[in-house]
Amino acid sequence: MKPVELTAGPITLRSLARRDETEWMAVRRRHRAWLAPWEAASPPGRDDPSVTFPQLVRRERQQWREETAYPFVVLHDGYLVGRVSVSGIRWGAECGGSVGYWIAQSHAGRGITPRAVALASEFAFSRGLHRLEIAVRPENVASRRVATKLGFREEGLRDSYLYIDGAWRDHLVFALTQGEPRTGRYWSDGS
Repeated sequence: MKPVELTAGPITLRSLARRDETEWMAVRRRHRAWLAPWEAASPPGRDDPSVTFPQLVRRERQQWREETAYPFVVLHDGYLVGRVSVSGIRWGAECGGSVGYWIAQSHAGRGITPRAVALASEFAFSRGLHRLEIAVRPENVASRRVATKLGFREEGLRDSYLYIDGAWRDHLVFALTQGEPRTGRYWSDGS
């Protein structure tokens, strides 16, 4: 599958490209402290090889072709400000995936993240996924708000779910299925 571009007003989602390297690295560097408490990492003892930016772009292109993930960068007025992806896609009987996202601190609280998550989710549903999940650390109030604004319903707690910020962290799981209503100003129909 060829990567796509999705747009809603000043927000554009598209695949990561080699031309994004300088801007990607600058945004990640500038907001490292803001993102660190929420981003998963490999636990001690796992020697995962570091990935160069060109390798990351190639890996994401392969994910698009194989439809194992739909990774997007989030642009606001043409500037890279975040990321949203539907990953861990499982076809077959489940037809599900996990939605993950981050936003630069400079653009947090502007409604960009819920709009980006809605665009990516709607795209995933249009490709045939039946169920999407968002896993959020309980103390991440802003991220929990994104899930609830979009109508993802809380399903429960996964103990010690992901290794983040030096420890295994619990996560609340929110889910939305294809047949559930998608209401609110962030969805494409704006209802």
